[in-house]
Amino acid sequence: MNKKEITLMTMTITVIGLGNMGRGMALTLHRAGFTIQGSDIDAHTRQRLSDEGITTLPPEAIGHSDVYLLSLPTSEHVRRVLKDAPGLLHRAPAGSVIMDTSTSDPVITRQLAAEVEAAGLAWLDAPVSGGPAGAINGQLGMLLGGAASTVERMRPVLEAMSAKTTHVGGPGCGHVVKLANNYLCAAHLLTTAEAVAMARRAGVDPEACLQGLNSGSGRSAVSEINFPRWVLSGSFDSGFTMGLMRKDLRLAQQTAHALGQPDGLLQRVMDTWHADPESLPDTEDFNCITRQMLEAANLYATECQEDDQQ
Repeated sequence: MNKKEITLMTMTITVIGLGNMGRGMALTLHRAGFTIQGSDIDAHTRQRLSDEGITTLPPEAIGHSDVYLLSLPTSEHVRRVLKDAPGLLHRAPAGSVIMDTSTSDPVITRQLAAEVEAAGLAWLDAPVSGGPAGAINGQLGMLLGGAASTVERMRPVLEAMSAKTTHVGGPGCGHVVKLANNYLCAAHLLTTAEAVAMARRAGVDPEACLQGLNSGSGRSAVSEINFPRWVLSGSFDSGFTMGLMRKDLRLAQQTAHALGQPDGLLQRVMDTWHADPESLPDTEDFNCITRQMLEAANLYATECQEDDQQ
């Protein structure tokens, strides 16, 4: 039996926060052979995972574990899990790892990481990309902030969860780069929609336009993945919401301001994403930011005409 197989047999992981992402990660790690337990404040959410074969428990019943994997909405939720009675800072066994996969405020992350390490625990911020599909298929991208020794210790877990990991620095660095990534994604949705709308007005088929963009230097994950899968199809069901992207943009701007960086294009991107909360509520899929611009260019006209003829 090799070292990796021994690790899989002996490591217990508690996943805290069992929404779309947390549930997917828990199921992936369970399939990989780790001992998994899940926890969430919502009893129905816990029951869903329990029905899928994973032990679940309410927050007050969380016990000893080798790894506590957090998948939570905000830094404030992470703070509460760590510090509010009975928080992990007071009951996690010495040497266990706190792994925060949330998209969190880097300033708060660094404060919490210091407290975690002072309590004799290890810290790793590991924000993810790839959405619910990536979580449940073990194909996430992960940006890691923490000690190199912690990254190596967590390697079997990271390999089970992800298609690619990138260690970008110490505590908080993963969350900094995640905010930078999401800012670019938000901007690319706007610029790609504008480019495709321009091409559509000029008589170029949107799919042909994307093929051209993706063969050149203007391509991005948005043009290669988001547009074909969720935008041109009209499905808008990626699993990531307008509200979450708005939150991440606010965190990115807050971080930039704290560092004395001028707004630049970030302010214009922020303004566009927050401009129409009534037509684009927080509950909508985040790819819907493109819809108004594309509809104005009559992008869906061909598809609608074909549907009418059938």
